Order: sequence, then C-alpha cells, then structure tokens
Amino acid sequence: MKNETEEWSDKKIRRRTFFSFAGFLLAGVGGWFGWKWFKNLPRTNNRLPDLTRDVLSANEKVNDVFFSHKNLAKTYPKDRAARTPRINGKIGLKEAINTANWQLEVVNPATNESTFFQLEQIKALPKQEIIFDFKCIEGWDQIVNYGGVKLADFLHHYQLGKKTGTQEWYKYVGLETPDGQYYVGLDIESALHPQTLLSFELNNAPLSNLHGAPLRLIIPVKYGVKNLKRIGKMFFSDTPPRDFWHQQGYDYDVTL
Repeated sequence: MKNETEEWSDKKIRRRTFFSFAGFLLAGVGGWFGWKWFKNLPRTNNRLPDLTRDVLSANEKVNDVFFSHKNLAKTYPKDRAARTPRINGKIGLKEAINTANWQLEVVNPATNESTFFQLEQIKALPKQEIIFDFKCIEGWDQIVNYGGVKLADFLHHYQLGKKTGTQEWYKYVGLETPDGQYYVGLDIESALHPQTLLSFELNNAPLSNLHGAPLRLIIPVKYGVKNLKRIGKMFFSDTPPRDFWHQQGYDYDVTL
C-alpha cells in the first residue's frame, strides 16, 4: 500500500498533468481564434491585413530616418565571388528579347515624353565594380561580382530625375521590365546610393538573359527583390511607384 507521502506525490503529478493539458488546450483554442481574427481583418489594395500593413509602414518610416549614404554594404575580394551565381526569379524575363535592339526608355514626368538610351551611352560613363553578398528574401545569400555604372552618375550626367528648372529631385524612381510584368519603386535616396548600379556585367562578362541582360539594377543595401532585371523603362514620381512584391504584401523598402 502507498503511504501518505506517495499518495500526495501522485495527486500532485495528476494535478500538474491536468493543468498542463488544460493550458495547452486553451492555448490551442486561443491561437485558432486569434488566427481567425487576423485572417478576417480588413484589407485594402494588397494581400496583407491593414493592421499588418500599418506596422510595416511604421517600420519603413523608421528606416527612412536612419538611411544614410554612409551605410555601405560590405564588400569582398574578387576571388570570393561565386563562379556560377544563382538566379533569383524569372518574372519579366519569359519573353525573348533582342539585346542588340534594346533601349532604356526614361520618361519625363513633366511632359510625359520619353528619351531613349542605347547601352553604349550608359557604358560611356565611368565603370564601377562591386563584390558583395547578394541576399534573397527567400533566405539564401551568395557573394557576387557585378560591373556597371552608378545610377547616380547616369542621372547626373544626363540630367534626369530633377524637376524642371530646379535642383529638387523627384522623391521616387520607378523601374519596369520591357514587358511590364515586373516592376519596382525606389526612394530617390536609395537610387542615389553610391553602391547602386546600372549593371551590364557579371563576373566581368556580359549579363546572361536569366541574369537580366542587357541591363539590370544592382542595389546591395536591399534584398534581391529590388534588384530589377532587364530594365526597360525608368520614370520619376513624387508618390511611391507600384512595386511587384509590395503588392504581394512585402515591405516596400526591404532594406538590409
């Protein structure tokens, strides 16, 4: 027969087991109702509930306060660069393109007129090279070597992005693939960042089609979703341009 101490220990164990199971059950039920509540929150023009979008917008405002051209992505020696860089996404690249006939269309927002640039006009600017850790929002990263010209140099040299007759920049730059299937929006500070490139080379060779030939955006301070491939159009705005992954619910800035 069990003595009083053993009986008391058994009761204590049963009591703890009961409360543990009850707590687990309540947590599960609470989690289920919480998910139902979250899932049914109001949504406007995007796939995220408004509450979540408000939180992301607040985070973006904080990022804007602390963003600085002095904050540079870490760079690496050339021998650290991957010989076979990964491909991150093919949206906007499905249609065949004749790179020899490619032109970059830049739209003047004041007149809605377009200026077209050949690749050689872009290559005429001082070439830059950057070896950095390319980070994909899916969770992988890889050190890569891209070459091109600073987007800031392109805008300054061809006097683009400023309001007519002033030294005031438009607040945003929009970029799209030629077929309009993929598009990103950048704040002007990110576009003018010293590491942001209009890139035409990867590992000192012309870009392949799947890596965005003939010209792509490289912006090391942001995740890969902002590094638009196969740029076809550029335009400027004082309101945020549409952004493909922002419309799917991601943060607009996706700054590292």
